[in-house]
Amino acid sequence: MEIKITHRDKLLFPDTAITKGNLVDYYERIAGHILPYLKDRPLTLHRFPSGIIKDGFFQKNASAYFPNWIKTARVKKKNGWVNHVICNTVDTLIYLVNQGTITFHITLSRMNKLEFPDKLIFDLDPPKNNFYDVVKGARTLRELLENRLGMTTFLMTTGSKGLHVVIPLNCTENFYEVRDFAKKAGTYICLNDPGKYTIAMPKNQRKGRLLLDYMRNAYAQTGVCPFSVRAIEGAPVATPLHWDELNSSVLHAQTYTIHNVFKRLGEIEDPWKHFEKHGKSIANAKTKLEELLEEQTQAELNQR
Repeated sequence: MEIKITHRDKLLFPDTAITKGNLVDYYERIAGHILPYLKDRPLTLHRFPSGIIKDGFFQKNASAYFPNWIKTARVKKKNGWVNHVICNTVDTLIYLVNQGTITFHITLSRMNKLEFPDKLIFDLDPPKNNFYDVVKGARTLRELLENRLGMTTFLMTTGSKGLHVVIPLNCTENFYEVRDFAKKAGTYICLNDPGKYTIAMPKNQRKGRLLLDYMRNAYAQTGVCPFSVRAIEGAPVATPLHWDELNSSVLHAQTYTIHNVFKRLGEIEDPWKHFEKHGKSIANAKTKLEELLEEQTQAELNQR
């Protein structure tokens, strides 16, 4: 199917002269990489029909005028339903970009098991845009989650301010269990270094500390899709990383853009290519984490 692209010359990112046509070309070219991450996940579209100089909007319900070949799925919410778009094809992807979608946000579960996530996300939000603190926080999380709890972790720039540390799961625990585990993991790190890390969401409670945001781990919450463009000048891209790339002194959340990400993909394999093969239950990790928290509590009591 040929999607008619309208207004290819419209400036979406005016300061960096990136047009709607440039964005369409990017998504056509990246389709083979992004579609596996979009597949069968309810979408939240971040649309900017007039470009990023005007406020965009988040869209969950599919528009009534979307053609009937656009796949949708009814997802239960409190007191009703949401009719989300499902993007499994290049045609759907390009149609949505032509509608002014710049960023694709995806649920942490797929349609076949909506209440059982297949990933857990920590969003590391830097204090005062200090990316060095984000790097240290990501390494701290990895040390706990991998070395002490036996999980496998993956890493991604958000294309905005920070990093995502992500654990693949095998859909055996529901969101309540996964979120509780994520909160306890964040709590353990904060207890061990309270001057550096926090899980407090209100900004006035963070006091310059790095936020270990675990709150995305809930039913119908979303995270930015790998290889999605962000609505920021330069069109930065959320990009999966290898852990050793944190050693780079020039790395930051917006290092990769629609202009340079293909050079990267031509030089290295997608670091998340085997993400799903590492999915596992949190059961054993949860037991180990509770033991660590108990040890921490006992140590604090002994110091009093």
